[in-house]
Amino acid sequence: MPRIGPGRAQILVQWLRCHADTLGVRVDADVDRTEPFQAPAAQRVVLSAGQTRLAPLERMDLPQALSGAQGANRASSFCYVAAAHDLAAIRAYLNRYRDQPKTLRAYTKELERFVLWAIGVRGTAVSSPLVEDCEAYKDFLAAPSPSFVGPRAPRHSWRWYPFATATLNADSQRYAVRALRAAFSWLVDVRYLAGNPWKAVKDPSIVSREAQMQIDRALLAMLWQALRAGLDLRCQAPAGDGVNPAQWGTARAAMLLMGDSGLRREEAAQADRAQLRLSPHSTAERPVWGLQMVGKRNKERTVPVSRATLEALRAHWVDRGRDFDLPIESATLLAPLVIPNTPQAQRKHDGVHQAPYTADSLNRLVRWAIRTVVPELEGVSAEDLARLAATSAHAFRHTFGTQATAKNMPLDVVQKVLGHASLQTTTIYVQAEQKRIMDEAARYYADDAADDAP
Repeated sequence: MPRIGPGRAQILVQWLRCHADTLGVRVDADVDRTEPFQAPAAQRVVLSAGQTRLAPLERMDLPQALSGAQGANRASSFCYVAAAHDLAAIRAYLNRYRDQPKTLRAYTKELERFVLWAIGVRGTAVSSPLVEDCEAYKDFLAAPSPSFVGPRAPRHSWRWYPFATATLNADSQRYAVRALRAAFSWLVDVRYLAGNPWKAVKDPSIVSREAQMQIDRALLAMLWQALRAGLDLRCQAPAGDGVNPAQWGTARAAMLLMGDSGLRREEAAQADRAQLRLSPHSTAERPVWGLQMVGKRNKERTVPVSRATLEALRAHWVDRGRDFDLPIESATLLAPLVIPNTPQAQRKHDGVHQAPYTADSLNRLVRWAIRTVVPELEGVSAEDLARLAATSAHAFRHTFGTQATAKNMPLDVVQKVLGHASLQTTTIYVQAEQKRIMDEAARYYADDAADDAP
């Protein structure tokens, strides 16, 4: 069933077992002893050499000849995982990342692409490729076959394709090769494979950039203030265009949480009210709130929360029918207010235990709010409006970094707030601010020269 994954399926099975006496029937003992990340048999697709049908990993089935049960690279010694074929081994590897959804999603994508190519294009089992096969796949990544490329679609849809674009940039190609090399190394370590052919494959060449982060997307201070003012007006205006006014309050709270505290969109989506407290270092004259969270690399940190963000969050909680300042054990800081009229969505957001946003849905909310409010901003050039219209949720984190360094916040403090592993990463924001100063100066000089022209 769409949107019923392994986790929800286990909950259903547990409920059925708990109520077996009432229902008068019992669930078989082995009903949930299935491989992780595998769809029911009725939804699976049997892949074959020269295939035209494609399917994501959880809906794949392999014919016996290409299953890897007799793969040329299978290890002869005792295997540490109970994997009789290649798909079972891959799922065992991915199961290591079941509590890291972002990593799991990225690795699943790379592995299912390789499986589809190995079976459908190369006609070989995943446990049989040689170095030449791996080199061929590296070339394939640079220009995927048109039959592998299509519009984005849900994984349960029959319109799903493994690639959304006809070309992958060099960074994505290198990531794919490294992800496969790491997966094959683990399969060797657990004695499923005898050797790792990817060790003999060089990474695709890429241009070594000065700054890996796209901090050029950070907003100028003027644009950031103009956007905030536009959001404030929208939140104060009466309902219009069929949009729930509270939706604007949610978008404003989300953008301030990212732009004033430097949160990643995943962190903003998962932020919890119980972890937002008045700092013990706060004073009556200068109250300071801190939000504790576990971010990238499972690293815990505390970020400051501005007064404007607090007021936006309080307003958002009023719209949710809840009191922000009451003691609470746990509740998501941001929660959707517009809920689809489906039984599943209504149960998920029951008004008491409201489910949080996903990172993608929070990004969609932010993009919608920006595209709507940008045409209403006054005193902003067409060039800056276009830049603002292309802004995504992650740009607000970079906005905090550049604005904080511009206002002389110590670099080590910026590093701790943003959760950077290296101070060198944080210094990129200083370089970005210097570049921005030069760009703005050049624009000023150009305008001045135009005014002086006869």
